[in-house]
Amino acid sequence: MILPWNRPKAILLLEDGTVFRGYTFCGQGRTLGEVVFNTSMTGYQEVLTDPSYKGQIVAMTYPLTGTYGINPEDMESAAIHVEAFIVKEYQDFASNWRSDRSLADFLNEHGKIGIEGIDTRALTRHLRVRGAMRGIIATDTEDIRELMDQVQAYPGLNGIDLVKSVTCSKPYRWREGKRHEIDSAEWVPGVAGYRVAALDCGIKYNILRKLEKAGCQVLVFPAHASASEILSCDPDGIFLSNGPGDPAAVHYVIETVRNLFGKKPIFGICLGHQMMGLALGGTTFKLKFGHRGANQPVKDLTTGKIEITSQNHGYSVDPDSLSHLPVRLTHINLNDNTLEGMEHLEVPAFCVQYHPEASPGPHDASYLFNRFIQMIEKNAGRAEAAPVHGVK
Repeated sequence: MILPWNRPKAILLLEDGTVFRGYTFCGQGRTLGEVVFNTSMTGYQEVLTDPSYKGQIVAMTYPLTGTYGINPEDMESAAIHVEAFIVKEYQDFASNWRSDRSLADFLNEHGKIGIEGIDTRALTRHLRVRGAMRGIIATDTEDIRELMDQVQAYPGLNGIDLVKSVTCSKPYRWREGKRHEIDSAEWVPGVAGYRVAALDCGIKYNILRKLEKAGCQVLVFPAHASASEILSCDPDGIFLSNGPGDPAAVHYVIETVRNLFGKKPIFGICLGHQMMGLALGGTTFKLKFGHRGANQPVKDLTTGKIEITSQNHGYSVDPDSLSHLPVRLTHINLNDNTLEGMEHLEVPAFCVQYHPEASPGPHDASYLFNRFIQMIEKNAGRAEAAPVHGVK
């Protein structure tokens, strides 16, 4: 084990001028991003490979990271999407029979910087008070003025379309737990199960695993696919995925969702929830420091039950902007009362802001995948619906 103070020095500089000093346990150079924190005690591999973290430098609040290494089963995409990784203490000796490499090796493979020795408690408190902010990690200089110039030139995430950086380039099939490249968006003949078209804005693998486990055939479409392209394969239902960044910047997906309403049953998660809200005519706003972790309490307004949920988002749908629309609010966050779920009252469509597929996190909300199947069953064979009230 290499002691932190024997590693190369690293600096984290925030846009308000706050400096945190630590040491790099992998990677060299400089990395810009929005600095955020995640409160999960485990699940760092899933965090690293979740496309929703594109553009962000993630700090883990749990003090010891790397203890169980990296394994091929817990990937949420084919790559690391965080811009850099911050931990209090890195453990380079992994104790896990599934592990096939260390966290440092994994980050190095993808050219990412990992730093330790930062006071992550102080960093988290600072971000909670001041809000998530732009920052830079550097291992090659201690010139604060030079680094601050780079931070100030970095545009941040507001108004930036990050979905185009993480979506697939062409349709593919998800089958038997794996991605299969295809020449055309066609279903496998003779295979039982409802046919679900998933719009990939940065979709996590465990969402696809859950859909398949629920008995669905799944075709995944790139975010730039039009409504007509998606409907041309005649799916039984449509899934709107999670993804990174500012939802209001992804105009083409909003338009696609608007054109899908009333055509087929729709289920959205995270960014998919925000896209549904925007497509209906609602608005979104940026949260002060976001919800990122595996312990967020959510209340189901229908049953009164509380679910402990996995979350990763920095934007939220404004419920007041939906007040004139035929929408029922179904879930709220008990920490700050922000909107966590809604359903349309005229067409088969519902969505949640949190992650029922977990990975990492509790499985309290996995029932939502069955709810989607039940909605598909209920609406099977229906003719296309009339124009949806409130959709422009």
